[in-house]
Amino acid sequence: MGMLRWGVESLQNPDELIPVLRMIYADKFGKIKPKDEDRGFCYEILNLVSRSFAIVIQQLPAQLRDPVCIFYLVLRALDTVEDDMKIAATTKIPLLRDFYEKISDRSFRMTAGDQKDYIRLLDQYPKVTSVFLKLTPREQEIIADITKRMGNGMADFVHKGVPDTVGDYDLYCHYVAGVVGLGLSQLFVASGLQSPSLTRSEDLSNHMGLFLQKTNIIRDYFEDINELPAPRMFWPREIWGKYANNLAEFKDPANKAAAMCCLNEMVTDALRHAVYCLQYMSMIEDPQIFNFCAIPQTMAFGTLSLCYNNYTIFTGPKAAVKLRRGTTAKLMYTSNNMFAMYRHFLNFAEKLEVRCNTETSEDPSVTTTLEHLHKIKAACKAGLARTKDDTFDELRSRLLALTGGSFYLAWTYNFLDLRGPGDLPTFLSVTQHWWSILIFLISIAVFFIPSRPSPRPTLSA
Repeated sequence: MGMLRWGVESLQNPDELIPVLRMIYADKFGKIKPKDEDRGFCYEILNLVSRSFAIVIQQLPAQLRDPVCIFYLVLRALDTVEDDMKIAATTKIPLLRDFYEKISDRSFRMTAGDQKDYIRLLDQYPKVTSVFLKLTPREQEIIADITKRMGNGMADFVHKGVPDTVGDYDLYCHYVAGVVGLGLSQLFVASGLQSPSLTRSEDLSNHMGLFLQKTNIIRDYFEDINELPAPRMFWPREIWGKYANNLAEFKDPANKAAAMCCLNEMVTDALRHAVYCLQYMSMIEDPQIFNFCAIPQTMAFGTLSLCYNNYTIFTGPKAAVKLRRGTTAKLMYTSNNMFAMYRHFLNFAEKLEVRCNTETSEDPSVTTTLEHLHKIKAACKAGLARTKDDTFDELRSRLLALTGGSFYLAWTYNFLDLRGPGDLPTFLSVTQHWWSILIFLISIAVFFIPSRPSPRPTLSA
């Protein structure tokens, strides 16, 4: 049924067909499979706990893949401890605060999590530790520092519970996602592929993390509120308290109107980070690092657009509010330069603006929503005016390669058919036959396999 649905969607959106095929290729044949057992486990478990991140990490230069992979797994393990509502607060708080010390302890392992892959990650954690200890001292220092900051922040909010104010909400998102942006920026600079100026823009790195985290928190309402043995609640009381006495009330269809107003205000709050994300992206110098950073941000804006004024958020499941496979693939393989980023953000902003004016014109927060969208549109239009679009050049090159290979294959078979029926194959004809097939296969590879984009000049914010 899934393949049939994808086939119908491809016919309806033919521009998504090639990106989907490229994504399938990357998923099936582009996985990183180290021969070393411990590294092999790390990349295997990465594919299991976050398939999308495993694909995105392929975009990175080789010297950054291991540190970023380990960085992700360490923080995923920490997050699993925080999310496990079966762990008593008296046990959880010191564990969160001290977790940064565990990441270099070869004997550390524990049982936690509510999904088999997360359980396996923590059960076989010494393999992650083994690879962590093979990283450079600077990379280990960065990962340990961010883990310490995140763990302490998570522990603080075990005490605080539901964020009261939007400021509390921002602080929580900073601890669980903003510091990740800071750590990634430091790893990029430590690799020598990015100038140190990026680490001096900590506020922009923080906005990158907050934009992603808030999108996830909004989308995951149904899953979090139904968590057992106790719900997880991250929406700030300052927002939902305007519309309900309890965050769980939004599940009741009788409260749909209030739920939608609350949801739209949550989306509006997340939108204020988008302009800063564009500023950060304009500072990335290495094209592969750019792809790694750009893809999640573009996906987040697309997902946020789906969440806006969508009551499915409150009725679940989470899978009901997600980008189509074709849309995901298209965004993944077209978010490879600033021109494309501006174009995607502008497209999402314009569509949301139309919905604000038609669907939610009476919404209490719509004026603020439109203000944020106007800022995003202005930033995108200014960016488009000063950036070159090289997307067409790449597409034209791919089409020329595929067309040339096809014509050469056709010409070869036509040439061989001109020989008389009694002619025996010659060495030349056999060679030409296989050579034409090889060229045709190469042309297909050039067309479908993701290429490394050319560097772009750094833009001013």
